[in-house]
Amino acid sequence: MTVGGWVKVHRKLLQSDIFQNEKLLKVFMYCLLKASHSEYKQLVGMRVVELKPGQFVFGRSKAASEMNMKESTVWMYIKLLEKLGSISINSNNKFSVITVDKWEDYQSQESDGEQQNDNKMTTKKQQNNTNKNLKNLKNSSSSSGQDEVIEFYHENLQVGVSSSPYVYQQIQHWMNDFDSEIVLAAMKLSAKKEKRGFDYTEGILKKWVEAGVRSIDDARKFEQSFKQRGRKGSAKRPSKEDFDLND
Repeated sequence: MTVGGWVKVHRKLLQSDIFQNEKLLKVFMYCLLKASHSEYKQLVGMRVVELKPGQFVFGRSKAASEMNMKESTVWMYIKLLEKLGSISINSNNKFSVITVDKWEDYQSQESDGEQQNDNKMTTKKQQNNTNKNLKNLKNSSSSSGQDEVIEFYHENLQVGVSSSPYVYQQIQHWMNDFDSEIVLAAMKLSAKKEKRGFDYTEGILKKWVEAGVRSIDDARKFEQSFKQRGRKGSAKRPSKEDFDLND
């Protein structure tokens, strides 16, 4: 595959879930730019891999280097693109072949009439997709906070737990109500208790909501107060020492 050339991007990308997350968009554009335009044979080690239009050989280390991102972050967003139906992944023990789904839709020629019809369909789809995963982020700082929360969940709480787009939707829901720093704090408490998945974290957040917690200081005071009150016969909640955001 040559370095030169170009790809087409449809304006309907503006209304997609992918566009709302800058790192997810970056990884998706990487896939578009790496994909082959025509049938292509690539030598990988001692194996010749036959690629079709819209496919490319993917390696985490190389992709992380080219996008200046962590390998775990790159793979997390690659898997999310797969769950969103934007790409398909065929892996073996040495490498993966990624296929950009509906590649012809991105690169085919279309008439002005077809484009107008497509715009109408996009508007309708936009109205029906308001509750999908990856809602609009409020600002660039919240985007950074979201990435940190998602990455922490992926590396610490999702281990051994099946991945589900619904979980990421729930995490986003809580970050819409709370600052991402508070959600991350609840996840840290869960990680210290070795509670995998998101259920335990959500239980902590619900308790904080009931207690009127709106900041990290509020959360710390609540945990201290809970320890001091103590409930005879009840399960021990995290202590002040457990609630260390510097860990």
